[in-house]
Amino acid sequence: MKQGTEALRGLRYKLRMMGVPLSGPSFVYGDNMSVIHNTQRPESTLKKKSNSVCYHAVREAVAMGECLTGHIPTESNPADLATKLIPGGMKRDHLVGLVLYDICDDRS
Repeated sequence: MKQGTEALRGLRYKLRMMGVPLSGPSFVYGDNMSVIHNTQRPESTLKKKSNSVCYHAVREAVAMGECLTGHIPTESNPADLATKLIPGGMKRDHLVGLVLYDICDDRS
């Protein structure tokens, strides 16, 4: 989530430099509930230093109102197609249907 937040900051900065007005936060979704809870609760603590550094970077962006984190269930997360090995079947077909669509619609 830290890498995504850093990329989001860069994109927001570039858009502002090009004169595109940005109002409100950007939404960052994840399917790991412990990460979502840690970014939304300032009282949460982490034991590993590397996790703590990443946590504070994301928590700072959330506290500034630059981004908001939210949960998306694994069953409806289209990013899983690019990040996880998903066997064939209904779940894979559902995720592919979320991302891809037929540009040649025969019904017209």
